Amino acid sequence: MNGEHFKQIKEVEEMLLDVGTLLMSNGASTGRVRTTVSRIAEALGYEVELMIASRSLMLTVTEESGAAYTSSVRRTSSHGVNFKLVSGISRLSWRVIEDKLTVDQINEDIKRLTSLPHYPRLVVLSLVALAGASFCRLFGGHAPEMSVAFIATFFGLFIRQEAVRYRFNPYLAIAFASFGASMISGFSVRLGIGSTPDVALATSVLFLIPGVPLINSLTDLIDGNTLNGIVRGVNGLIIAFAIALGLMFAMQVYGI
Repeated sequence: MNGEHFKQIKEVEEMLLDVGTLLMSNGASTGRVRTTVSRIAEALGYEVELMIASRSLMLTVTEESGAAYTSSVRRTSSHGVNFKLVSGISRLSWRVIEDKLTVDQINEDIKRLTSLPHYPRLVVLSLVALAGASFCRLFGGHAPEMSVAFIATFFGLFIRQEAVRYRFNPYLAIAFASFGASMISGFSVRLGIGSTPDVALATSVLFLIPGVPLINSLTDLIDGNTLNGIVRGVNGLIIAFAIALGLMFAMQVYGI
């Protein structure tokens, strides 16, 4: 295998690792990562073997003729949620088949997807806070309790964002956010704001619930990706524990 040939396979491998790590780091299930990477590889004329762990990917790329192959391992970053990126990469994988995209074109599209701007911070804070107020209404809260839930959720998320920005442990960031939101909503319980202030307290931390990790855990277990399913499930349980810890400390402060 000459140097140019090896370089070509290596470029494909690096691109596929980029796709896999981006999907894993932004909320995709293990099955979706494997399916998307395999789809792109097959469209380019390669076969892949992919081993997916919770924080790393090991990929072997082989020519369909079996004449040449290359393998690499890459560590994934901390897991978050960005469904805009996940859906964009999924659509890209189908375009590779339909439009016969080259590796360079795929890399350009990946750069475009990763450079898409996020929603403004104030918009995110406001809409998540509105969701918190809506949860409060669903659980029987009225205007006073909804207002408290809105304010508590707004500042709880702000605290979490700041903790992440200062590189605190992600579980500590969640505990800080839970404590901050609970302190605000717990104050309304002490003052007796509204007819059911306890509803505002209970719903002010719901924005921290690890829905994506728990859903992906169940999906992975059903698909037979047992190890990743267990890891994601445990991660979700630790997040739930951090939420409960922050709420408990706030309740202890107020003696609720």
